[in-house]
Amino acid sequence: MLRLGILASTRATDMQAIINAINSKKLNAVISVVISNKVYAYALERARNHGIRAVFVEQKGKTREEFDKEVAKVLDENNVDLILLIGYMRFLSPWFVNKYKNKIMNIHPSLLPKYAGGMDKDVHAEVLKNKEKITGCTLHFVDEGVDSGPIIMQKEVKIEKNETVDTLKEKVQKAEQEIIVKAIDLYEKGKIKVVGNKVVIK
Repeated sequence: MLRLGILASTRATDMQAIINAINSKKLNAVISVVISNKVYAYALERARNHGIRAVFVEQKGKTREEFDKEVAKVLDENNVDLILLIGYMRFLSPWFVNKYKNKIMNIHPSLLPKYAGGMDKDVHAEVLKNKEKITGCTLHFVDEGVDSGPIIMQKEVKIEKNETVDTLKEKVQKAEQEIIVKAIDLYEKGKIKVVGNKVVIK
């Protein structure tokens, strides 16, 4: 069984899809721990509501690496196999990325490399401002760059005429949830490999 660790700073809406997939036996996985850098993040409450260990790690007064070492300690104590970043509003230190190379997946609300580096609603606002016809989401492994790691999966979302940031966010999140659950399943079955800087799905 795959042991998941989730890092989140916000509501972690996509985590609900993972919980549902685990409960309905679609995934042979368990969420071992949810860690947040925000004490009031709804992600922690969501975890507690489902009997999942929820841990807040204080970030004030710590270097990026010091903070990441504390997070790593919690992940290792919970024997985590795969780390998922869901609405995690922090950049990871090179130390952390190297320690968990090809074991950290991030979901990004655009079709990378477009709109890399943006966060949450800012991305959707940019997409609408630029009158894009299609957007979507990308699940990728994390490397030392910003949203630049090997792409695992992408899913397109069509933009309707009177789309708003909120309606678009909802549609993109639905796509995010589909590919996250799919990728966790493939990873658990050993079907996702990184060769060079490319993801190969067997």
